[in-house]
Amino acid sequence: MKLAYIDSSCVVGIAFDEPSAAGLAARLRGFDRLFSANLLEAEVRSALARERVEGEADGLFSWITWVYPNRPLTREFLRIAPLGYLKGADLWHLACALFLVSATGSLSFLTLDKRQREVASQLGLSD
Repeated sequence: MKLAYIDSSCVVGIAFDEPSAAGLAARLRGFDRLFSANLLEAEVRSALARERVEGEADGLFSWITWVYPNRPLTREFLRIAPLGYLKGADLWHLACALFLVSATGSLSFLTLDKRQREVASQLGLSD
């Protein structure tokens, strides 16, 4: 089963039809299941509001299974932190992905953010 954790940057890229997201929607169809922290919804809705994009965003989220960690993610934060600085939201998404890996065994991490992708790779999360 092909599983992936999707970061907000991917959904925002798809929503705004950004060139960096070209082909991403098609690639997503290759996964059996997509996961993300529900922080993604807040980040995407914020971006849509910032750009004054009207319409219903729910379709952007209907294909995502939400990750709700049942414990503090301190272990994951401490594993990620030595790899270099990340914005808080990027750190949270990577920590949630690591939390999920402990349950799934393997997981791809999808992001359009270069720094986050580098750290994900160092953590063994494939792209």
